[in-house]
Amino acid sequence: MVNNKVEICGVNTSKLPILTNEEMLELMNKMKNGDKEAREKFIKGNLRLVLSVIQRFNNRGESVDDLFQVGCIGLIKAIDNFDVNQNVRFSTYAVPMIIGEIRRYLRDNNSIRVSRSLRDMAYKALQIKDRLVNENSKEPTLSEIAKELNVSEEEIVFALDAIQDPISLFEQVYHDGGDAIYVMDQISDENNQDDTWLDNISLKEAMSKLSERDKNIVRLRFFEGKTQMEVAEEIGISQAQVSRLEKSALNQMRKYI
Repeated sequence: MVNNKVEICGVNTSKLPILTNEEMLELMNKMKNGDKEAREKFIKGNLRLVLSVIQRFNNRGESVDDLFQVGCIGLIKAIDNFDVNQNVRFSTYAVPMIIGEIRRYLRDNNSIRVSRSLRDMAYKALQIKDRLVNENSKEPTLSEIAKELNVSEEEIVFALDAIQDPISLFEQVYHDGGDAIYVMDQISDENNQDDTWLDNISLKEAMSKLSERDKNIVRLRFFEGKTQMEVAEEIGISQAQVSRLEKSALNQMRKYI
């Protein structure tokens, strides 16, 4: 999606700047003092995070430009709320914020709408529940509510489920003053784990810091599974040079992961 389109919202994505850790820290300190130019540079220097995130939503049929703009809102919110005193990389903090903003946008613009009759049944069920609680001083059963409405229990369940708002995986469910527990901490999805995906984001960021030759060596060695000898033959250098460049590339990548 993004790879085939250089211009998104008038932004030439192929020429977006990449900030070093030192540059990020310097700009953060300037932003704290109200430097608007530093803020602008910081935003532009992190737009690649937005590009990385919106690739995850490329099968939703949404406009890439719209997703990019919404992602930028999430990025700006992350910048405004980021605490430089916490021992957390900005990208680690910002990515969930960008994801959350895009998910809210997709939820609010979902073409699926709950029918009026289903909503009415759900609200009537809630009203009856409140009335029965007041009358009997205890929670009514599902069958009691269904009897009052003269419908099946299944219809009540379906109606109540239909009006429930989706919640973010990053919504806090518990906080005791230490580490917060989020919704995503209580569920498991072996096919689509956010931790794995965030690791992939970090890996892409680290790869972007390498020269084209070093990127090619890492790709051939670790993504295509070729030996150092095979890599050496393919790119026309010695096996010893491949070994040296590979070690140097991995050391450089570790600084950003």
